Amino acid sequence: MFSILGNLIRNLMIWIGASEIEAGHASDLADFIGVLLIGILLYYIAKFIIVRVLRRIAKRTTSLWDDVLLEKKVFNRMAFLLPGILVYQFAPATLEEFPGLFASVLKVTNLYIVFVVILIINSFFNAIYIIYQDSEFSRLHPIKGYIQVAKIIVFVIGGLFILSYLFNQTPVYLLGGLGAFSAVMLLIFRDPILGLVGGIQLSANDMVRQGDWINMPKFSADGIVLEISLTTVKVQNWDNTITTLPTYSLVSDAFQNYRGMQESGGRRLKRSININMQSVKFCTPELLNKFRKIRLIKDYIDSKEIELNAYNLGNGIDDEVLINGKRQTNLGVFRAYLQAFLRNHPMVHQEMTLLVRQLQSTGLGIPVEIYVFSKTTEWAVFEDLQSDIFDHILAIVPEFELQVFQSPTGDDFRKMSWN
Repeated sequence: MFSILGNLIRNLMIWIGASEIEAGHASDLADFIGVLLIGILLYYIAKFIIVRVLRRIAKRTTSLWDDVLLEKKVFNRMAFLLPGILVYQFAPATLEEFPGLFASVLKVTNLYIVFVVILIINSFFNAIYIIYQDSEFSRLHPIKGYIQVAKIIVFVIGGLFILSYLFNQTPVYLLGGLGAFSAVMLLIFRDPILGLVGGIQLSANDMVRQGDWINMPKFSADGIVLEISLTTVKVQNWDNTITTLPTYSLVSDAFQNYRGMQESGGRRLKRSININMQSVKFCTPELLNKFRKIRLIKDYIDSKEIELNAYNLGNGIDDEVLINGKRQTNLGVFRAYLQAFLRNHPMVHQEMTLLVRQLQSTGLGIPVEIYVFSKTTEWAVFEDLQSDIFDHILAIVPEFELQVFQSPTGDDFRKMSWN
């Protein structure tokens, strides 16, 4: 086909008065232009096949990888190789009469092919990342950092090939020259290098995964990990803001990961109320009879009274004086009630630590702390549970003839002035 086209051009040039040499050069240039046009035509044909045929095939399959490869334009960019390969193969035959032009065309073609190959590999890595993200292993072992490292390596190697073509030097020669710039390269790629080391440590030690709830006050990060890349970790805070922190900071600095709490199936509830010390007293028989009407602690009061009476009788203690012997207090009965209440609560985890304890007294009263775990780790449900428990506790405190301590308010001072 090219010989027919070349003969036509040669005869046409001779017919209009050109010499044999000029006609031969025109014929060769026409052959080269024809090769270039055919390459462009092949590109559009390949693109048509990719867009129409392959897309229809991908829609009929249930696999994800073919859809992702099409979405990331891996096949589209492969079609760009056809003009370059065609020109590279036929340039020697069509431009043999033009050595200078042939060298320039060959250099540009090589650069074009290298550039397209880099784009294809980049798109392929993007497709691999999306396919991997759809797997169940993506949360356990994020690979975005490794993908970014692979891309850097590809771009560096591609850049070396491009420079070698531009300066007519072998890539090995250019690699040898990089030793002199190693310090500069380390400075330029400091963050990627630290990020790579940090990402390997995070993955190897399973310190953080995508979807984990972490808290890092140094960077004001408190939320869900969205992405772990080579140099940064994105955290979506609970106010929907995004905090970006260096990957290596999760290795070099302390942070809190709530994954263990979520996997355990129980979330800790640790909160206290302050009891007015002046409201604590020994229980009289009348007060104990009142407490016996409370279903959850009736058996406790009876068994405790039998235990204390046996102790007092066994030691010959005169029980007419309240300070002698052992007696129940309204605060002790209150703690027993809280213990029983939590033991019977359907949303309190009974297989984990459950404590009702009295902390060190302060100028604000006696702290009585609740230390339990809920059966849910969902934030909103947990907060509702915590509020319901302490609503109940604050409401039943007066039933035990106790008082909750709080600082005086303006209304308290007004009542004092009126009295």
